[in-house]
Amino acid sequence: MAKSKEDIMKMDLYGILGVSSKASEKEIVKAYRKKALKCHPDKNPDNPKAAELFHELSKALEVLTDPSAKAAYDNVLKAKQLAEERNRELDSKRRKLKDDLEARERLAEHRRDDDTRAKQNLLAEIKRLRKEGSKLLEQEQQLMREKMKNATTVGDDSDSDTTVATPKIKVRWNAKRADTVGAYDEDDLSALFGRYGQIANIIVSSKKKGSAIIEFESYTPTLKLAENERGTNSNPLTVKWLSGKPSVASANSADKQTSSSTSASATPMFTSSSTASSFPDTGFSTTTTTINDRDFESLVLMKMRQAEERKRLIEQMQKEDEEEEK
Repeated sequence: MAKSKEDIMKMDLYGILGVSSKASEKEIVKAYRKKALKCHPDKNPDNPKAAELFHELSKALEVLTDPSAKAAYDNVLKAKQLAEERNRELDSKRRKLKDDLEARERLAEHRRDDDTRAKQNLLAEIKRLRKEGSKLLEQEQQLMREKMKNATTVGDDSDSDTTVATPKIKVRWNAKRADTVGAYDEDDLSALFGRYGQIANIIVSSKKKGSAIIEFESYTPTLKLAENERGTNSNPLTVKWLSGKPSVASANSADKQTSSSTSASATPMFTSSSTASSFPDTGFSTTTTTINDRDFESLVLMKMRQAEERKRLIEQMQKEDEEEEK
């Protein structure tokens, strides 16, 4: 059976003869003779494939003993081997990509399972809290309703001065960027203005140097004198009232109250249990020594209002600084 050229290129001629690609012509001829004697059709009349194998041995001898044909066949064989190596390399990369993809899919599935379990745990905890914590939540809500009710009652019954904003002043001084002498910081301002009343908060402007806002806890008889504070001679201060500026009448009333309190303390006539009910109503909470539950809740609400006021104070300063920069 004749073999076409395409069939010969697909044949492994070295393998048919059982020699390596580096075998010499003498080794190729010797291998041919040895195999040809074994598979000759005359010696294998019962083997239908003997003639075909004998023909392949003849073609292998013909090609491999001719230098030009052998070189051409070796080039084809080499190209085929390179192609097989590339295919094996690609197969290895494909297998690795496939393994990586499967690993990522398993990881993503594991994460989805974790998310699902986490959500289920959260729902279970919420369900548990609704059962176990409903009583506590109900108590807290009841307490809040009572506080709001008391706050409304206090707002209706208390004196209007309790809703007045705390006293605040704005202080300015000369503060050039290159100046290091005569500048004021929070400690300096606290030392200067702490003599006039209890300071609740000091806010020094971070954008515009040489400016600060000072908030006092409440009005005191000496607080009105704060507007006359000039600081040091090298860098004098200017003071401006923002809110809660004491009037002359309130100052005189406070002075009288201070004098009355001083006389009372010099000649004690009352025990601590009767102090709150024996002193005349002056409008100042500092004369009361006993605090009931309602007064305590009012104090908490007042502190909350003061915190909101301080927040508004910071926003006010920032807005003023931005307007002055424009």
